[in-house]
Amino acid sequence: MRADGVVIVGAGHAAGTLAAGLRQGGYTAPIRLIGAEPLPPYQRPPLSKAWLKGEADPAGLLLRPATFYAEHDIDLRLSTRVAGIDRAAARVHLENGEALPYEHLVLATGSKLRRLAVPGIDSDGIFELRTEADAQALRARLGPGVRLAVVGGGYIGLEVAATARGLGAEVVVIEREHRLLARVASQALSAFFADFHRAKGVTLMLAASVTGFATTAGKVSGVMLASGETIACDVALVGIGALANDALALDAGLDCRDGVVVDEHAVTSDPAIFAIGDCTQRPMPRYGRSVRLESVPNALEQARQVVARLCGKPMPAAEAPWFWSEQYDLRLQIAGLSLDVAKTVVRGDPASARFAVFHLDADNRLQALEAVNSPAEFAAARQWVSARQVIDPARAADTALPVKQIIESVPGVA
Repeated sequence: MRADGVVIVGAGHAAGTLAAGLRQGGYTAPIRLIGAEPLPPYQRPPLSKAWLKGEADPAGLLLRPATFYAEHDIDLRLSTRVAGIDRAAARVHLENGEALPYEHLVLATGSKLRRLAVPGIDSDGIFELRTEADAQALRARLGPGVRLAVVGGGYIGLEVAATARGLGAEVVVIEREHRLLARVASQALSAFFADFHRAKGVTLMLAASVTGFATTAGKVSGVMLASGETIACDVALVGIGALANDALALDAGLDCRDGVVVDEHAVTSDPAIFAIGDCTQRPMPRYGRSVRLESVPNALEQARQVVARLCGKPMPAAEAPWFWSEQYDLRLQIAGLSLDVAKTVVRGDPASARFAVFHLDADNRLQALEAVNSPAEFAAARQWVSARQVIDPARAADTALPVKQIIESVPGVA
């Protein structure tokens, strides 16, 4: 092990977990953690929920106390940007002119928000939500009677809509597709969340394309639609998805395809360079393809893979991907990916706000499960997805059967 140690580019959830895990795993070489934001590694999921509500403080967001890094001999560089990677010399060049040598480099650069390229997008009162600073600025503008327009009916947009309603704001969600969550959820789940948000007083405008923002004295005053209608607002949030932040990797000549391509150990096309988290395109043998996942569990799993590799530990067992969202008093948990789905089975009554949707392939193997306020189904599904468990659709739909008995008489696992 050379004294150059490891340089980690990015200081988010994946990077912070990796740095701490390396020290806990016995890694003794230098660790340099480079972050563009002024905060030490922190959690992003609360930004659209507890933080926006004012129920969390900056210290509560941090993965570990700010003093942790110095105490564990981790060189944390904040408000610092990387200009480029010199693979031949094994150096990372910072924008301030400094060059950091490395034995191993880890890219944990995350994702960047997709921009809405329309007139007025840079007006005062139009927000994105990715960083603590974004959430802080948005929170200062929300309150009773404030008219919030949310552009994008994905999970972040709906979480902010729910939080804003709880703060007394008037909310309209504008979605280009014909249903909410069109690219990430089943029809049953989309319909449920649409009904639930409407019941909470949120106005939904589906199949509506945004063409620009109206402004008054430089401040946003409305969202202009292709239909010719303008939706009045005081504040707007744009959340239309994210792209892999892989520019550094591309410039360095690493293999990238909708993210930095890695193997099952998070190694890139350069064996000295790893990549973890939202910026990666990773293999998913369970589904016979590679995917880019945007989730904390994925980031943590890949961080553990790098820790194992650099500390000479056994590689952790592969996990089924999983995700969650919280809106109002609803907790959505998803296990697996809805790929190659031949049929869906709903267990429970969506009207009760407690149900699960099973996604099965042509052989009735569980590909994914969406669970609303149904933790038992979710916990079981995480195991069943990994095991490629065959599910009897009739038993899955029978709520008289306890969850553990759904597969009681089903043939074995392949």
